[in-house]
Amino acid sequence: MLEMKVPSPGESITEVEIARWLVKTGDYVTKDQAVAEVDSDKATLELPAEASGIITLQAEEGEAVKVGQVVCLIDTEAKAPIGASSAGTSPSQPVKQEAPVAPKPTAPAPSTAPIAPASSAKQVPSPAARKILAEREIPASAVVGTGKGGRITKEDALKASKPSMGTPTGGVRKEVRTKMSMLRRKVAERLVSAKNETAMLTTFNEVDMTAIYELRAKYKDAFKERHNVSLGFMSFFTLAVVRALKLFPDVNSMIDGQDKVTYDFCDISIAVSGPKGLMVPVIRNAENLSFRGVEAEVKRLATRARDGQITVDEMTGGTFTITNGGVFGSMLSTPIINPPQSGILGMHNIVERPIVRNGQIVIAPVMYVALSYDHRIIDGRESVGFLVAVKEALENPVEILMNSNPKQALEL
Repeated sequence: MLEMKVPSPGESITEVEIARWLVKTGDYVTKDQAVAEVDSDKATLELPAEASGIITLQAEEGEAVKVGQVVCLIDTEAKAPIGASSAGTSPSQPVKQEAPVAPKPTAPAPSTAPIAPASSAKQVPSPAARKILAEREIPASAVVGTGKGGRITKEDALKASKPSMGTPTGGVRKEVRTKMSMLRRKVAERLVSAKNETAMLTTFNEVDMTAIYELRAKYKDAFKERHNVSLGFMSFFTLAVVRALKLFPDVNSMIDGQDKVTYDFCDISIAVSGPKGLMVPVIRNAENLSFRGVEAEVKRLATRARDGQITVDEMTGGTFTITNGGVFGSMLSTPIINPPQSGILGMHNIVERPIVRNGQIVIAPVMYVALSYDHRIIDGRESVGFLVAVKEALENPVEILMNSNPKQALEL
């Protein structure tokens, strides 16, 4: 028997959770076949089989297990069943089909037959369950027992819901309780920590997106044909943020104990909504990237995050975060800092609004932007100046971000 243990998904992670088994006990698995999805507090990873053979599971779905703990056994001497090369077939357990048996009213029911708890006379609560049901004013008849013979256990009583008295319309009222993934629980913990442990403030501004719209309309087709990536908004915002971080380095700083750590590089975290929740992959050394480089990296990381292939290393670090609620239609929000970072820029939807330009009221595509920052190390001057610098770059991209040469900046 080969003992498969939980590998370390990254530094400082000591515990993971079995999110989902992709096989069942008795299945024949092949080497490198994914047998489980494992949740850590940073990412969801697949657990590949270390050898071929018959698998025996040693942990339940939803169970928290330590790094290095045995979670399954593989009988490497077992032979693959004929015609089977993947999970789903158990050579030792042939499939049986049970034909329905007509009821025999004159014959007594065997004592081992399954009992319907909802109508069974044996649906009797245990003493502990009886006390809990009495305290919660829940009748035993409203509880499905899972104990032996349909007996109501203490766990059944704790999970039971008080029966609804109904609604005037007679509608069905249900609730579904599911356990949050370890990743979601960690995100929740970090968000609460950021609110409680930082002096977070948010400053707002608006950006006239006309110049970026015109650039994209003029060059997006040639850009995609040459580089095989779209010319989106993220490259403009990322490069505008990089410039602003250089002008206001306090925003690119973090608190470490009693020290302030300021970075001379820009690792920009990009918030992405993945299948398991919020993920924040990092664009490393964004200060060295061009428009093409940023768009290619954003596409790569977003695809890996949404496909569940992102690694812990790709989400570790980051000196500043950009989040785009506009893709979901958000007009304005106050983004929460991603600790230990000290700043996060929120993008929002773009709406045509009346603005004043050269003394005239005109209609322009406008985006509201928000900067949340840690006031412990970033003062109002730096925060407002940073956001104004971002606004200036976005409203004058040709001059400020492209050195007055769009074709060269876009590598066309």
